[in-house]
Amino acid sequence: MAENPEGDVRTALAGERTNFAKFRTSLALDRTTLAWIRTALTFASFGFGMVGFFRSMEQATHSAQVVRLHQAAIHMGIALVIIGMVSTILVAFSHWMTLHRLRRGEELSVTQWPLTITIALLTAVLGLYALWSMSDP
Repeated sequence: MAENPEGDVRTALAGERTNFAKFRTSLALDRTTLAWIRTALTFASFGFGMVGFFRSMEQATHSAQVVRLHQAAIHMGIALVIIGMVSTILVAFSHWMTLHRLRRGEELSVTQWPLTITIALLTAVLGLYALWSMSDP
């Protein structure tokens, strides 16, 4: 006796579960994107704060070393703001592409070069630059 797939309750439940799974995946993607946005804002805020802190130090003390530190802080601050902006743009693009794949029913896969590694490398390069710029000429 063959079962009718359209009349099978299990088929309807499987469809509902698939829709709920897509919805949960979409919500998880939103949470991840919001975490990236918070991280990017933190990068930018820290960059602005660093420039402001060393600017106030320069205004209070007019030594050559403080002026050099302020210049290095400006470069670091600008780099942090740029990293924040770049990561925001990249995560928005990644979010959009993943949602697009999810809605089309395509298989989702982890990229070979994740955004986390990209931002970590940019931050490491920024740290090396900061050490180099604060060293004595």
